[in-house]
Amino acid sequence: MHTNQQREVRIMKRTKIFSWIFLMVMSIVLVFPSLTAFANGKVYEISVNNEIEKGLVEHLKRGFNEAKSNNAEAIILNMHTPGGFVAAASEIGRLMDSTDIPIIAFINSDALSAGAYIALHADKIYMTPNATMGAAAVIDSAGNTAGEKAESDWLAKMTSAAENSGRDPKFAQAMVRNDFDLPELRAPKGKLLTLTAEDAEKVNYSEGTVASIDALLKTLQLEDSEVVKVEQTFAEKLARFITNPIIVPILLSIASIGLVVELYSPGFGLAGSMGLASLGMFFFGHLIAGFAGYETLIIFVIGLILVIAELFVPGGILGIIGGALIIGSLLFAGESFAHMAYSILIAMIIAGIGMVILMKFFGKKLHMFNRLVLRDATSTEEGYVSNTNRIELIGKVGQSITPLRPSGTVLVGQERLDVVTQGGYMDAGKTVEIVKVEGSRIVVREFIEKGGEGI
Repeated sequence: MHTNQQREVRIMKRTKIFSWIFLMVMSIVLVFPSLTAFANGKVYEISVNNEIEKGLVEHLKRGFNEAKSNNAEAIILNMHTPGGFVAAASEIGRLMDSTDIPIIAFINSDALSAGAYIALHADKIYMTPNATMGAAAVIDSAGNTAGEKAESDWLAKMTSAAENSGRDPKFAQAMVRNDFDLPELRAPKGKLLTLTAEDAEKVNYSEGTVASIDALLKTLQLEDSEVVKVEQTFAEKLARFITNPIIVPILLSIASIGLVVELYSPGFGLAGSMGLASLGMFFFGHLIAGFAGYETLIIFVIGLILVIAELFVPGGILGIIGGALIIGSLLFAGESFAHMAYSILIAMIIAGIGMVILMKFFGKKLHMFNRLVLRDATSTEEGYVSNTNRIELIGKVGQSITPLRPSGTVLVGQERLDVVTQGGYMDAGKTVEIVKVEGSRIVVREFIEKGGEGI
């Protein structure tokens, strides 16, 4: 009995030992993934370069989504931008505000205008020694200061961005308007504020100055983290290039020139292909960038079909509707309605100049419109006559049997003919000579014998 009790005690001890061992192993197994994740933490670096436009917005969205999916510790925006479109900057600001991952703006060279607005939406701002930030006045497409309404809206946005990041909004406002007096920052009245790295630290618009990304990671105690650079795809690069405000009118002009040249060429060749390719690139870039939806592309295709149908169904209505749909689809495919209107106007002017050059200097004709216009002439040379043209009567002499006032009847041989004089009155019984025959119109004059007078 005693032996059995000892055996049970030993079994219980062993069971307890095994239980403890099992719990320790399980704890290590459960904790290990989190330790591994910490050791292999990722920092996502995304470049904000060149102009800020809708193509950049889509690139940042993709980068932010990747960072969220991989539980990134931080997102670093490597900034060197002169600014860009207010609408695109506003969308990027909303994207940053809705992201839980810490965002660090690293101003590598410049964060001007819309770039300054984006930087103010970051959780922290760091700058390189030679970097600048500011000069955020709103300007229009012609380079002039925008109207009071646009300036007021942008001023409110910059103020809100500064306040939400815990910074003095006065300096953000001085970047937008030049009526602030900040001589200590080289921005007296009449001049917009642009902060250097030293200035930014002084006014709490920067957390520090670092020389490089590596130095920044060390400052943030993220030097052991894996840095993942989010590179732009070829499609994103192409979309950003195509949607550039300078490229859009050039692309539409190439399309208009190609299609105009094709109108003056028999068949369909290189010029037409080039025009359609330019339009295809336009819609591709604006679809990728998020400016245009598939509905604009569908409207464009319908308009193109109607214009082509007009070539086979004369009348003009289909062509007018088709042209309106094409122009409408282009207008709504761009980010700015006004900018697209200017771009289309430029393309139409260039197309008009091209038509004049082709017609005046090269003598080209609209081959594609031959179906719309009746070009056959019913001339005698072509064999078209409405009546028998009796040119054999020219030179014949006859007698007027009725007064010619100026029309009447004459007798030539045994044939009575309806005639007209060259304009004067002639009595009956006069000798006349036929001088012209134009179809059924026979013209006569009083006959005058050589060397004599009329009889």
